[in-house]
Amino acid sequence: MSSTGYEFLHTARGEVLRIAARGRDVLNDPLTNIGTAFSQAQREALGLKGLLPPGHTTLEAQARRVMAQLEAEPDDLAKHQFLQGLHNRNEVLFHKVFIDHIEDLLPIVYTPTIGEAIKAFSNYYHRPRGIFLSIDDPDSMEQALQAYGHGQDDVDLIVVTDSEGILGIGDQGVGGIQIAIGKLAVYTAAAGIHPRRVLPVVLDVGTDNLDLLAYDGYLGVRHSRVRGQRYDEFIDHFVATTSRLFPKAMIHWEDFGAGNAHRILARYHDEICTFNDDIEGTAAVVTAAAVAASRRSGIPLTRQRIVIFGAGSAGIGIAQLMCEFMTAEGMDLAEARSRFWGLGSRGLLREGIRMRDFQRPFARRMAELEDWQLERDGRCTLRDVVRNVRPTMMIGTSAQPGVFDEALVREMASHVAAPIIMPLSNPTSLAEAQPEELLEWTDGRALIATGSPFSPVVRGSVSHQIAQANNALVFPGLGLGVIVARATRITPGMLVAAANAVAAEVTARHPGAGVLPAMSSLRAVSAKVALAVARAAETDGVACIELKDPVQQVLEAMWEPVYPDIEIV
Repeated sequence: MSSTGYEFLHTARGEVLRIAARGRDVLNDPLTNIGTAFSQAQREALGLKGLLPPGHTTLEAQARRVMAQLEAEPDDLAKHQFLQGLHNRNEVLFHKVFIDHIEDLLPIVYTPTIGEAIKAFSNYYHRPRGIFLSIDDPDSMEQALQAYGHGQDDVDLIVVTDSEGILGIGDQGVGGIQIAIGKLAVYTAAAGIHPRRVLPVVLDVGTDNLDLLAYDGYLGVRHSRVRGQRYDEFIDHFVATTSRLFPKAMIHWEDFGAGNAHRILARYHDEICTFNDDIEGTAAVVTAAAVAASRRSGIPLTRQRIVIFGAGSAGIGIAQLMCEFMTAEGMDLAEARSRFWGLGSRGLLREGIRMRDFQRPFARRMAELEDWQLERDGRCTLRDVVRNVRPTMMIGTSAQPGVFDEALVREMASHVAAPIIMPLSNPTSLAEAQPEELLEWTDGRALIATGSPFSPVVRGSVSHQIAQANNALVFPGLGLGVIVARATRITPGMLVAAANAVAAEVTARHPGAGVLPAMSSLRAVSAKVALAVARAAETDGVACIELKDPVQQVLEAMWEPVYPDIEIV
C-alpha cells in the first residue's frame, strides 16, 4: 500500500478500495471520500463517527443534489468553480455527474469556461491539485513528482503544460495547471481513464504576462519566461525524470507556445510515447470533420483545395495529418501537400519569406504565383488566395475574429456547391466567423465545423446542426487506445485511425446534419477511437500487449464512476 493510506485493486468482483487511513484523512482525499454514502459500519471502522451527518445517501441521490445546487449557480464561471470544489472533495461523484450530463457540462468543465478560470487562478485558488515544477528549483523535481505516492506502474498518463499558449488567451503562467486538470477530467469522463492513474503538471518557467507579474497575489515564479538552453535543459530533465519514474506513462503536451510545441514534439517523438493535443489532437478531429464533410459534398478529400488561415502549430498539424490520410489513400506526398495553401503572419507561406521549419514543406513556389492577381504587389493576403485558388475548404486557426467576412465567403461560395468552412478559433469571441452568418452568405450550403459549441441555426424548415471540432472527440480515445495496447509510441497511422473512427460515426446525410458526432455520444465515440488506435498500434508494431479480444480489452480498461467495495485494513 502506498504512503497515501489506500490502494485500488482490480478483482473478479470489481474494483476494491483498501483503506488504511482513518478519520479526517479519509474525508480529505477525493479518491477515498464518498461522504454520506459511507455505511454506518464503515463510519465506525474508519473513525468517521461524528464527522458526517447521520443520514445515509446513495451515489445517485448525491448526484441529484449536486445538479440542483449546480443549477442555482449564477453563471458559467461560478458553475466551474462549484464543480472544481466537488472534484476536490469526491472524485467519483464529480465524474458521475460529469458523465451523466457530459454534453451540457463539457463547456463548463473544459472549454470555453476553463479559460476564465485559468485567468482567475490566483484569485480563486483554494486547494492544491496537480504538480507544480519550477525552473528555479529543478533539483526538487523528482520529489515533487513522487508526492502523489505513485509507483512505477501506477501512472498511465501525464498532461503537462508550460502555459504559454493557453487556448486563445496566451501566456497564463502558473494558472495553466487548470488546463492540465481539465484535460484529465475529460480523459476520465469520456474514455474512463482511471483518475488515480493520471498526473496534471505545470512547468512554471516564468511568464511574460505583465498583468500577472504586477499582481501581488500572483502564485507563480516572479520573472519573465525563461527561454533558450536553460528552458531546453528543464524540458529534458522533466522527460528523463518522468520516463524513469513512470515508464508506462504517455506524456501529453498541452498549450505550449508555437515556437516550442512542434520542436518539443519532434525532439521526443521517437524516444517516448508522447502526444501534443494542440497539434495532433486538433489535426485528428479536423481531419475527421473534413473527411465527413467531403463525403457529404461529393468531393473526396484528395481533391479538395484547402486554405488554412493561421498556419501555426495547429494549422500545420492539420495539414500534415490530412496529408497522411491522403497518402494512405494512395496519393503521392508532394501531390498531397500541393492541395494546401497556408497563411501565417506574413501572408501566404511561399518561397522567400521568413517562416518556421515546420511550415516550409507547405511553402508555395514563387513560379506558381506569377499569374496571380494581387490587391497589393509583394503581398499574398487571404483575400488574394481565395480569389486565385478558389478553395473548396477553408479552415481558420488564427484567433482573428470575423476574418472570414461576407465578401470572402461569398467569393468562395460562388465557385463550389458545398463550401466546407471551419472557423476553429476559441473562445467564441475569437471565431473567424459565426455559423449563422456563414449559412446566410452561402444560402444554407455551407458545411460547418467550429471550435466552440454553437446552437443549431434554423433556416426555413431546416435546422442546421453546427458540428463542434472539439478535440475531446479524439484525445480521450487515443489515450485509452495507447493504454490498452501499451503502445510505446504514437504513430501517424494511429492518428489517422482515430480520425477515421470519428468520421465513421457521422452517418446522417439529411439537410442540416452535422459533420461530426454529437458530444452526447462522447463516451461511445471514445471507445471506438480507442479500439481503432489500439489496432493501429499493433499494425504499426508499437503495441506491447497482444490484442486477443480488443473489444473486451477496451471495455475492461474503462473506469466507471461507481463507489468501489471498501476493504478496511
